[in-house]
Amino acid sequence: MTLATTDHHHLPTVPGPAVNTALADAARYTPSYFSADEYRFLQAVVARLIPQDDLGPGALEAGVPEFIDRQMNTPYAAGSNWYMQGPFQPDAPAEMGYQLKLNVREIYRLGIAAANQWCSKNLGKHFAELAPDAQDQALAAMEHGAEGFDSLPSATFFSMLWGNTKEGFFSDPLHGGNKDLVGWKLINFPGARADFMDWIERDEAYPQPPVSIHGQRAERWQKHWRKKMWW
Repeated sequence: MTLATTDHHHLPTVPGPAVNTALADAARYTPSYFSADEYRFLQAVVARLIPQDDLGPGALEAGVPEFIDRQMNTPYAAGSNWYMQGPFQPDAPAEMGYQLKLNVREIYRLGIAAANQWCSKNLGKHFAELAPDAQDQALAAMEHGAEGFDSLPSATFFSMLWGNTKEGFFSDPLHGGNKDLVGWKLINFPGARADFMDWIERDEAYPQPPVSIHGQRAERWQKHWRKKMWW
């Protein structure tokens, strides 16, 4: 199963009214780790990584910023289950695994500050204040190793952002993202249903809507699941 690919510099623009509604909904959540400016950065970033389009809500509308903020209060974000002793060799081959001395919380704090500094220097404004095309330009630069990220490699920060955005969009809603099961509806995933084994070998779509761990049921399926995302 593959999702539709797209040119990084030509992602769809999120319609203004929908973004305003999503931001109004997001304002009711108070982040526990990120500052107001950091949280605005997250909202703007996820809105470009998985944008709202004609197939349905994107990562912003699905509550992904809330998901990421909640993750900052977990052992994962503190690096509690990582081996964090030296030596650290950032230039080691990828198969050697993670090589920085920063945990997830530190990557976000330093990465957001570095990204905004890079955007101000190269594009004239902080990321959240840029036009969509300029935001895509900044994201593409970070993905491919933008110069000027002194505290950590920009590609490391982008990889963390992209991975957590996908996790928040497709995780169970109890973690804060995938609100209204929009991610699962998009790909026709049945969710936490007790038993659908007899449908796995059938060459047809599963007919029932997804269900969350807490029993939330989706109102309807998406007829078409292909969506423009960053990959």
